Amino acid sequence: MTEERERVQEEAAADEAAAASKTPAGDPSSDETAEDIADAFDSRPSGGGDDRAPADDLGAARAEAAQYREHLQRLQAEFENYRKRVLKEQTQAMELAAKPVIGRLLEVLDDFDLALMHAQDRPDFDRFLHGVELVYAKLVDTLRAEGLERIEAQGEPFDPELHEALMQSGEGDGDPVVADVLRPGYTLKGRVLRPAGVRVERT
Repeated sequence: MTEERERVQEEAAADEAAAASKTPAGDPSSDETAEDIADAFDSRPSGGGDDRAPADDLGAARAEAAQYREHLQRLQAEFENYRKRVLKEQTQAMELAAKPVIGRLLEVLDDFDLALMHAQDRPDFDRFLHGVELVYAKLVDTLRAEGLERIEAQGEPFDPELHEALMQSGEGDGDPVVADVLRPGYTLKGRVLRPAGVRVERT
């Protein structure tokens, strides 16, 4: 019995030794793993790598906004100056365009002055009439050279774009026709300057 008891004690001692050979709670390898995990968390970049404070971002945004505002104000001033310059140039162009026409009309005005002076010195209706006809022809030539044309309306079908009906006669069902021209109409370089005032008749 003594030998059997010794054998049981030896087996129990062997079991305890085997259990002692397993990793205990304070194993250094376990501590090293925990430290590695902690180091991994500590080494992560914070804030996506941007260390700027919110105040710095706000100041940069305000500076950029002020720059844009200054740029827009400068563009607005430049556009206003451009608009004034174009308006001035257009006005000058119109004045210069009218200058040759006015110059040629002054010659017609001079002829009228001469005709009136001769009519006062030597009252002669025929000579006066002839002088007025010459001045009128010169005026027509001057205006025609600038693109003025009279609208031929007598006997033509009524066209509301070229004619203005001042009177109307006849009660027929036919198409309206210009019976009389009460006021001549004109076109300037192909565009209606003034429609002819006409009497329209339906037959």
